[in-house]
Amino acid sequence: MSESGTWLVVGLGNPGPAYAGNRHNVGAMVLDVLGARVGGAFKSHRSRAAVLEGRLGVLPGGAPGPRAVLAKPSSYMNESGGPVSALLKFYKVEPERLVVVHDELDIPFDQVRLKLGGGEGGHNGLRSISRSIGTRDYLRVRVGVGRPPGRQDPAEFVLRDFSGSERKELPLLLEDAADAVELLVQQGLLAAQQQVHAPS
Repeated sequence: MSESGTWLVVGLGNPGPAYAGNRHNVGAMVLDVLGARVGGAFKSHRSRAAVLEGRLGVLPGGAPGPRAVLAKPSSYMNESGGPVSALLKFYKVEPERLVVVHDELDIPFDQVRLKLGGGEGGHNGLRSISRSIGTRDYLRVRVGVGRPPGRQDPAEFVLRDFSGSERKELPLLLEDAADAVELLVQQGLLAAQQQVHAPS
């Protein structure tokens, strides 16, 4: 894959089957959807991530979409920055072409929001990435998981699986988030926000 114009799309989560269904792993779940669309299998990479290279979506007129490296760090969430920094260097991708897909407590379940930069909102994965790559100015696809009920600790809430009713809606949310990633790399942030953030 040539370096020019390549995107790095990272889906955050924790490794291993014990965490696979957690709200905190929704970023990695979205990458699985994108991977199925691209075709092929994620393969272990020396950067401590599973990666899959391909093209995202189809452009108007039928041409294949932009080149992208899809990556799921195999480190724990709070150490995501090491693999992301290594992948950026390996594939010679600048931070402005980094897209991080992650769970977001401040957005209701079933909604997706896009933004560039800003704070990490207590998200340890984002904090680790910002620290490792030396900037907060990368694109985020924020997948809403909602606030914890009552006085439940947010850190405990995100390490729980989705509820039964949420699991019924989860496939739609993952498809919406995957669509948002494709729009973002094909059309840019503002155009993608106008479509993704529009009231349904």
